[in-house]
Amino acid sequence: MSDDKATAKGQGWSTRVADWWGRAVHEGGQERHTLLLIGKSTLAATLAWLVSYDLMDATSPAFAPFSAVTIMYVTVYQSVVQSLRYVAAVAVGVAVQALLGFLAGPDLLTFVLVAVIALSISRLRVLGTQGPQVATAALFAFSTYVSTTDDSARVSRLAQIVLLVLIGCAIGTAVNVAIAPPLRYRSAEHAVRVLARTLHDLTSDMHPALRDKTLDADATSRWRDRAARTGSLIEQARAGLDTAVESVRYNPRRLLRRHSGHLTFQGYASVLAALERTLYQLASMTRCLDQWHDEEAEYVYQPFLVRYADFLEAVSETALALSTLDEATLPQQTDRLALLAGETEDRCREVVVEADARALPLSDPSRPYGVLVIEATRLMEEVRYTCDTLNSWVET
Repeated sequence: MSDDKATAKGQGWSTRVADWWGRAVHEGGQERHTLLLIGKSTLAATLAWLVSYDLMDATSPAFAPFSAVTIMYVTVYQSVVQSLRYVAAVAVGVAVQALLGFLAGPDLLTFVLVAVIALSISRLRVLGTQGPQVATAALFAFSTYVSTTDDSARVSRLAQIVLLVLIGCAIGTAVNVAIAPPLRYRSAEHAVRVLARTLHDLTSDMHPALRDKTLDADATSRWRDRAARTGSLIEQARAGLDTAVESVRYNPRRLLRRHSGHLTFQGYASVLAALERTLYQLASMTRCLDQWHDEEAEYVYQPFLVRYADFLEAVSETALALSTLDEATLPQQTDRLALLAGETEDRCREVVVEADARALPLSDPSRPYGVLVIEATRLMEEVRYTCDTLNSWVET
């Protein structure tokens, strides 16, 4: 039996590996990006090693390939920025060690001072994520310093560390720019899709319950919790948009005609901001519903909830259309989105008319009707703004 389990486990592992490679070969997803990054990092490290070990015969040749791999970021812009910060951090660390080493000598007290000063500088924000490299470089430089007795040799080896790091960063950046530099404009599209899908999933769960008059505490509490958890998704969506914008900077592929339509992201940024506001307003709506469970005999509110369900269903349909956003077919999609926006406006007007017809107390803060009408109006305005933004972007 154990042999059968081991065989099944091995087959399952091999199947997952085969599926992963299949996606890497046939799809342009994360798997292919991972393989490309590994390949470019390997090439950059190899070239850096050839230069540092074979051509320069450096004392510590590993600094160059290590640096080449360290700055191989997902975008060319990040590779350039982080290369500059990395070289600066290493240079500062080596300079700290050199200054203290030549002043105080290679003893334990000097090591303590080097460590304290380098670690303090590492905390400065000016070097960003490369700050810790100050301490790393300083400690490696101290090791190089104490292993040499001649001052001129010490200066040469310390300078060589900075030179090797500079060479590694230059080679890594050059490889990242020259070989399939990442152009992640799809990240912006994906960011919009993620938030739109979240909006669709939540509203599609709400409108049947409102229409069927099954508004109970468990349901409203669940909606409220789901809406409250959208903050992390919003942050991820913003990061996706930022990655898309960064991927264009310093990227030679932006000059290719087939990418000329993807160089600006104002439309995606506006739509993303509108979806963020919509999710926040939906969270306010769910809080309002969660605070109101008791039936009342003074007002007939069930028809109002049915109209509200119709409105949320219209919002859900619009969100579903946005969740399949594809720039290649955006002109056709904007036509459908315009129709959906018009339908959402109609359903919102019906909510207001129903509230007036039933004489619901919209100005009474102890009852939810006024807040629900206000949030419906705001949601409708964001839906219209989103659709108009996409339509204007297509026409420009």
